[in-house]
Amino acid sequence: MPSDPSRLDPAALRVLLASVALSDAGAFRLLYERTAPKLFGFALRILHRRELAEDVLQEGFAAIWHSARDYRSDLSAPMTWMTTIVRNKAFDALRASDHAVEIDASDFDAAVLRALEDPGATPIEALQMSRDAKALASCMSELDSVHRQVVGMAFFHDLSHSDLAHQLALPIGTVKTWIRRSLERLRTCLGKQESA
Repeated sequence: MPSDPSRLDPAALRVLLASVALSDAGAFRLLYERTAPKLFGFALRILHRRELAEDVLQEGFAAIWHSARDYRSDLSAPMTWMTTIVRNKAFDALRASDHAVEIDASDFDAAVLRALEDPGATPIEALQMSRDAKALASCMSELDSVHRQVVGMAFFHDLSHSDLAHQLALPIGTVKTWIRRSLERLRTCLGKQESA
């Protein structure tokens, strides 16, 4: 059965979030029914394990229930705000499980594009994000594989320098140097692509 795009209508989701902020359990149930499939898919793309994604979705919705009053519609679309919560919970789960992350250059382009998908983005915003993601993937492919992996783990999977040093069995100074130099190379590469 094809999904109904009106289920993710930003105006309707804003109304539901406003009701959830007032502890309306019925609105929360409806918000869950409308958005859970999309948010679960997002968590699953990050974690690659169904049981972890299910746990993250549950934690994410608990956080949405408790922080709905903090949602600011002038700062982000409802799906963007909820996706950010689920993404952060997914990254917390990655860190907690000491999940080893491998970033293959051939898969990086697709992974970046998937991770940057924003279900609440307008078509123009989605196009811009797609262009930016392709530029980033192109520049990342120019890094040495070990540097690409360190940068990807640090930013794509939100791991700290100490987490990286521990996982890769490297001195923290080496990790910091690799990240700093890689970011300089990425900045230069992206600057060249932007001016081209």
